[in-house]
Amino acid sequence: MSTTTTTRPASAAASTAMSAGAALIAGLFVGALTNVLQGVLPDGLQALSNSGSVWSAAAFAAGAMAILPRVAVLAGTVTEVGAVVGYYAYAELVRDGMGDLAYPLFWLAIALVAGPLFGTAGAWWRTGIGWRRVAGPALLGAVFGMDALWYQFALGYHGNAIGYGVVGLLVPVLLGSTTRLRLIGVAAAAVLSVVAVGALWVVTGLPVLVAVMTR
Repeated sequence: MSTTTTTRPASAAASTAMSAGAALIAGLFVGALTNVLQGVLPDGLQALSNSGSVWSAAAFAAGAMAILPRVAVLAGTVTEVGAVVGYYAYAELVRDGMGDLAYPLFWLAIALVAGPLFGTAGAWWRTGIGWRRVAGPALLGAVFGMDALWYQFALGYHGNAIGYGVVGLLVPVLLGSTTRLRLIGVAAAAVLSVVAVGALWVVTGLPVLVAVMTR
């Protein structure tokens, strides 16, 4: 009896640690890769290597591969944080430096919010039922939709906006299990995209504020 009781928690802890370690490695790789791609991809595809939605997709995938909800939250968070560290570590060690410290700190703060959110979204898609099964893909689609709106109306990059919009549409379509759930997912992603881009307008001013405060 005592052996079983002590073995199961130890096994669960080991599994959680392995999941976190794998998520960290994946996040570091994704972060460094997006930095590398900025110097490789043509101008029309540069946006793919300079967007938080790609990191959010990595956190979603990490959460989808986790079994337990708490592990999905941890995996998503570690993946996002790893992506930030990998991106700026590569910039500092290989390129011209990461620049003002305010920007890594800003993205780390965002990672601590987006990581649990998209890790949970991934777990909802894989193991959830009812509205959770729809909400997971809708959240991921919305972050690409947010980028589409931002590139269209804030930056004026129409080609990039179309690309992100197509991805945002395809995510709930491809991940939905029925036609009804796909349509609901697309509608939910569209609404959430508008909400998210409004929030983005607010938070984009934060790095400047942090930079001023840390000087």
